Amino acid sequence: MKDFMSKVAVITGAGSGMGRYLAVLLAKSGCDVVICDIDEDSLSGTAAMLKNYNVAVSSHRLDVADEESIKALPEKVIAQHGKVDLVFNNAGVTVDSDFSNMPESDWDKVMGVNLHGVINMTRAFLPYLRERPEAAVVNTSSIFGMIAVPRQSVYHATKFAVRGFTESLVKEMKGTSVQVHCVHPGHIGTNILSSAKVNPSADNDGRRGMFARPDATHEEQGEAFRQNGMHASKAAQVILDGVRKRRSRIFIGMDAKLTDLAQRLTPMHYDKLLPFIFLPLVLLRNKKGLKDLPAEP
Repeated sequence: MKDFMSKVAVITGAGSGMGRYLAVLLAKSGCDVVICDIDEDSLSGTAAMLKNYNVAVSSHRLDVADEESIKALPEKVIAQHGKVDLVFNNAGVTVDSDFSNMPESDWDKVMGVNLHGVINMTRAFLPYLRERPEAAVVNTSSIFGMIAVPRQSVYHATKFAVRGFTESLVKEMKGTSVQVHCVHPGHIGTNILSSAKVNPSADNDGRRGMFARPDATHEEQGEAFRQNGMHASKAAQVILDGVRKRRSRIFIGMDAKLTDLAQRLTPMHYDKLLPFIFLPLVLLRNKKGLKDLPAEP
C-alpha cells in the first residue's frame, strides 16, 4: 500500500496510546478514520485531536469482546464512509497475576479483548476488505508474543495466539488484494500497565510482576512505564511505515528486535539476556513524540 490518501481506516483502542496516534497520523495523511474504544471520554479526546485535519471522522463506543457489537460495525462504517480499506486491531488489556490466583473472569476478559476481538473484527471486515483494490489488516501482538515472563500467562496466551493467527492469515491472503501485518511492539509508553488489574499473590510474597519496584504503588508503576517507553506517536509511525512497505512482521523499537534475536539464539534461556536488552535502552531511549502533531487534550 503506497499511501493512505482517501482511504478509510477502522482503529480499535483509538482512545489512547498507539491507537490514538494511528488515527492522528492517518488523518494527517488524508485518510478518513473510524475510531473505536470502550472509553467514551478518551475517545472524545482523540476526536478533538482529529478536528485539526480535513477528513471524515466517525466515533464508536465499542467493546471488542462483544461479538454482536462487532458484527454490527461494518454496516455502520459502510453507511457512514462508503467503504473500508484498513482495519487496525489495536485494542489490548492485561492482568498482572500468577495463573493459580487469577479469577476465571479475568482470564476470560483478557482473552475476549486481545484474541477474540482480533479474530471477530477480522472475520467481520474481511469480506469488505477483499472488495477493495488494496486493503490491509493490521493485528497488534507484542514482544510478549515471542517470549514469556511470570504473571502474564493470559497476556502471553493471547499475544502468541494473535501472532499465530495473523501469520497464518498472511499466507492465506497471499495473492489477494489484502495485505496482512503482525505488529510486535517493544516498550511503548502507553496506559496498559496503569489500567491493568493487579492480583497480589501469597505465593510470591505479594510481588506484583516484572515491572514492579518493591516500594512502588500501582499508580507509580503505571506512570513509570508510560514515561520510560517509546512515545506512542513514534510507534504509530513505525506501524504505518511497515504497512507501506508491506512488511508482514513489524517490530517496534530496538528492544523488540533484540528480544526476537535473543529468543532465536537461546530459546530456553533468553530471560538471562533481557536485563542487558531493556535497561540500557530505557536509559538511552528518546522518549519525545513526533513534531507538528496536535496536543493531547
